[in-house]
Amino acid sequence: MEELLKKVQSCTDISAAVSILGSQIQMTKEIEKAVSFTVTKHKGQLRKSGEPYSVHPILVASFVAHFGGDEVMVVAALLHDVVEDTCCSIDDVRGDFSPEVAVLVEGLTKIMEIREDQLIPSTSNEKLVSSALTFRKMLLASIKDVRVLVIKLCDRLHNMLTLGALRDAKQQRISEETLVVYVPIAHRLGISSIKNTLEDLSFMYILPNEYNKIDAYLQEEKQQLQLKLNHFIDKVTTLMLRNGFNEGDFVIYKRIKHYYSIYLKMQRKGVSIEEVLDLLAIRIVVNKPNDCYRALGVIHQHFNPLISRFKDYISLSKENGYQTIHTTVFDDKSIIEAQIRTHDMHHTAEYGVAAHWKYKTGGLNPKLGWLSDLTLQDEDSENIEEFYQYAKDSLFSEDIAVFSPRGDIFTLPRGATVLDFAYEVHTEVGMHTKEAYVNKQKVPLLTELKNGDIVRIVTSKEAHFRCSWANSVITGKARSAIKQNCRQKIKEINQRVAIDILVAIFNVRENKLLAWLASENLTKKIFKAATDSIYLQDVVNALKKYPKSDSLLFPLLKIDRYKIKKQKFENIVIYSNHKVENVEFDYCCHPKRGDDIVGFKKGSDVIVHHKLCEKASKLMEHKDEMIFVKWTRNAPHRYKLIVSIENKRGSLASFLFYLAKMQINLVTIELGKSEDGHADYFELVIELPEGADSTHIRESIKMRYKLIEFISLNDAYKK
Repeated sequence: MEELLKKVQSCTDISAAVSILGSQIQMTKEIEKAVSFTVTKHKGQLRKSGEPYSVHPILVASFVAHFGGDEVMVVAALLHDVVEDTCCSIDDVRGDFSPEVAVLVEGLTKIMEIREDQLIPSTSNEKLVSSALTFRKMLLASIKDVRVLVIKLCDRLHNMLTLGALRDAKQQRISEETLVVYVPIAHRLGISSIKNTLEDLSFMYILPNEYNKIDAYLQEEKQQLQLKLNHFIDKVTTLMLRNGFNEGDFVIYKRIKHYYSIYLKMQRKGVSIEEVLDLLAIRIVVNKPNDCYRALGVIHQHFNPLISRFKDYISLSKENGYQTIHTTVFDDKSIIEAQIRTHDMHHTAEYGVAAHWKYKTGGLNPKLGWLSDLTLQDEDSENIEEFYQYAKDSLFSEDIAVFSPRGDIFTLPRGATVLDFAYEVHTEVGMHTKEAYVNKQKVPLLTELKNGDIVRIVTSKEAHFRCSWANSVITGKARSAIKQNCRQKIKEINQRVAIDILVAIFNVRENKLLAWLASENLTKKIFKAATDSIYLQDVVNALKKYPKSDSLLFPLLKIDRYKIKKQKFENIVIYSNHKVENVEFDYCCHPKRGDDIVGFKKGSDVIVHHKLCEKASKLMEHKDEMIFVKWTRNAPHRYKLIVSIENKRGSLASFLFYLAKMQINLVTIELGKSEDGHADYFELVIELPEGADSTHIRESIKMRYKLIEFISLNDAYKK
């Protein structure tokens, strides 16, 4: 793969590109015909770097061939841009090539990828929407044939290799989209060689300073690192030959963790590159699965293992088909990871779903049911950003494996809860979960699961869910199901709240108000009056005529009694025909800015509750007077802050006092823990005072504390 990447990156003319393609697949008459077709159709077109445009599809086809693509896939790759970028139509493709090729080209054409000249600036808040649209189109186009995804990944791989010809802003924008759209798909398809390459190339353009620091360290220490690896490989080779293995029974490769993976580990742990434990690694490739465990025995008998770092992905394989034993051991003063797999497992790990075309391996096929799940989810999503978030959560996560009592294996993302497991079994099981047992012990439903746990779910006839759980579950499937049910529940509550607000405004019985609403055909949409102040005023204006025409009420009332006035407080805006003196938040539910809220009038005061608060529900049942409330627009800017604090008494209190002195409001704080259970860092969500300079605040904190991360929560690309 590395050799092919070098050749492709330096290739700038058609004949050299055709030569590279010929080295990856036999040049049949159909492939030669497709090469000629694409060269003719793209004639006169140049890439930004100056070479003929047709070099691009030929090199994309070379990657497709390398990843096991047959003649149909290679031909489709050669033609993937002709419909979109030339006068050629899909009917022309159908006329000259096979129906199967035409279907793939049509699928690729439907993914109307954003062109460089249409790119949204990296700083724009619209960037999530555009990336999510590309993401959705890729998934929907590939649901009928996953080969579309493989070709599209190869297309993006070549684009990233030649990104240097574009302006800096475009390089950054395309790299961001690569990380959030293409890398997760490569991960889920199990194609680690594409995933790792795309990650490192994106990292180089998005965070060049961080990339260069890691590169400088690895280059400076290259000789020393290689010597450590060579020394360890010699030891392992000798030990394996002494313990029943013959020469030719195994191959050992050495590797250094790829750059983006090192960076993520440094950020996650709050450590320097010198402190990254599994920087060095070897890969032992053997002939049969049993040999993997024999090799593991040799390693563990002669080197002290870090038991917490041991993972057996052979007996508990990942959903993308990945199977390898991971163990990390001490060797003298070094810590080295050893990965053990068979040749079939190696091909699956490198090529993922494509390995089964290229090598016809006997290993596990990546499970592709997630494509159907995502398509169904798309139909239910209210907005494209929510679909993207669901898809990202579902595609890109570090896995654990847990069991049902019958021994069925379920793969879940690390950090998943018992409730995530229940929804993974079936959405209905999740909705009706009443109790749960982990390893025969009864546990709360939001208990975090560990690798190897056995989980038993007890259900009831009635649905059990809390909307707050949507922020506690990890999987997109569970979160989506809970949110969908909560949306319906919120809609029902809004219907009730809107009617109660109008009853309070007009001071009439509910049955009379409902009759007025029915007369104006407003009953079906009245729920909007609970959240939309303009709609509320329109409804009030439409209903004013009824009390005016009431011979009993009107003589006693003034028309302006129904005029809705806006009354603004520190965080809350009130719309009412009553004078309000004060707004208070009740102690029971602690609503945060952005949460759905309701207001109850108590004399001249308004008491605010979370819309899903149980106490608020009881107040509604008791028909307490309600009033329209919503948050003010000028929301303070929120940031996520991860900081490592000295481990001594009073350090956290001192840090929080320091934030308070800068008038920074603390929203949430969470203790981060390392794999051995010790506290490593604190993760906080903070609000900056209005007009504050975030750069100045970041630098001020950085001067006194070890700052790991400081990012805006408005960043669409946060992970």
